[in-house]
Amino acid sequence: MELNTFLNLALIIFLALLSSKLMKLFKLPNVTGYLIMGLICGPYCLGLIQKDTIDAFSVIPEVALGFIAFSIGSEFRLDYLKKVGKAPMIIAWCEGICAVLVVLLVLLLFGNELSFSLALSAIAAATAPAATLMVIKQYKAKGPVTQTLLPVVAIDDAVALIAFGVAIAIVRVLNPVNGTSLVMTLLSPVKEIFGALLFGALLGVCFTLLTKWFTGRGNRLAITYGMIFLCVGVSDMVGFSSLLACMAMSAVYINFSNSKISNVVFEQTDRVTPPIFMLFFFLSGAELNLRLLPSVGLVGLLYIVFRVAGKVFGAYLGAKLSHAQPVVQKYLGFTLLPQAGVAIGLAATAMSAVPEFGEKIRTIILCGTVIYELTGPLITKLTLKKAGEIAVE
Repeated sequence: MELNTFLNLALIIFLALLSSKLMKLFKLPNVTGYLIMGLICGPYCLGLIQKDTIDAFSVIPEVALGFIAFSIGSEFRLDYLKKVGKAPMIIAWCEGICAVLVVLLVLLLFGNELSFSLALSAIAAATAPAATLMVIKQYKAKGPVTQTLLPVVAIDDAVALIAFGVAIAIVRVLNPVNGTSLVMTLLSPVKEIFGALLFGALLGVCFTLLTKWFTGRGNRLAITYGMIFLCVGVSDMVGFSSLLACMAMSAVYINFSNSKISNVVFEQTDRVTPPIFMLFFFLSGAELNLRLLPSVGLVGLLYIVFRVAGKVFGAYLGAKLSHAQPVVQKYLGFTLLPQAGVAIGLAATAMSAVPEFGEKIRTIILCGTVIYELTGPLITKLTLKKAGEIAVE
């Protein structure tokens, strides 16, 4: 008998709750449990959750990422940014560009075509903020690494979009195709980034006014949901980055609203989002197809290993150049491994931008997602513990 939508939702939530209990036995992050349980119960393993069910819940990842971006944007308080200075910006650019350059160099040294190497290496800059944020929240991590990490991850996606836009433009110059416009290729990431930032900032001002006008806790929570839905929906329609738009909205709101009001809004949001995040990570795990792993070959292995090397070295270099604390220099790079939504989106774009390599790039990125999402949260937890920013488990 096929389960209906509500029974599938109930099944997923209870399985996710069970996985969190099991993870405590092994002292692993909850998010790892959600992903593994989703993987086991998904269509590529036991089949308790079918592919049609995952497709039917496609709105959940969009909503979850909107709330995650909204939460990360709250870290962009002006008083905090004045205190840390340019460090997050310098680190984000260094780790993103180093990841791209290291992967590009290694792929070329192993004899891969320039166009393919450019398109694949550009995706290496992207980092998924969701798993990282969940680990930080679960263990209540606090300290210089955690404080630097959140703005770095927020800026990281902008770096990835720019790098990918430039790389695809170069590929199209090298391999011109009728009907493609170099100008539009170059302008696309500009629109996606700066359009998102401007739109998000405008919504942040509206958010501030609405939470002044509506005073009840329930009303303010409803406004939060409505603004995030509006931000994600419009961004998807016009081609903005919904992640950057939600971050910008949150950043403007946290700086322009009354701190008493905004603190309550963010506290309420943190209390009501755990079920959404459970569903998101469970479904993300269910979409992971381990059967793809053997198909990536040497090129996939090079990408997976040297992206990590580029991230770690780039974060160290950026932290050194920005005179960040020694603990940030030593540990930050190891918290930047997860890769998911933005990378998969860029891989999908590569299918049409470089069709001759698109399928291969998509397979490598999906395999990388499997490995990074399963290992990244644990590595982040161990890193923050080594840095002395997780007090109790």
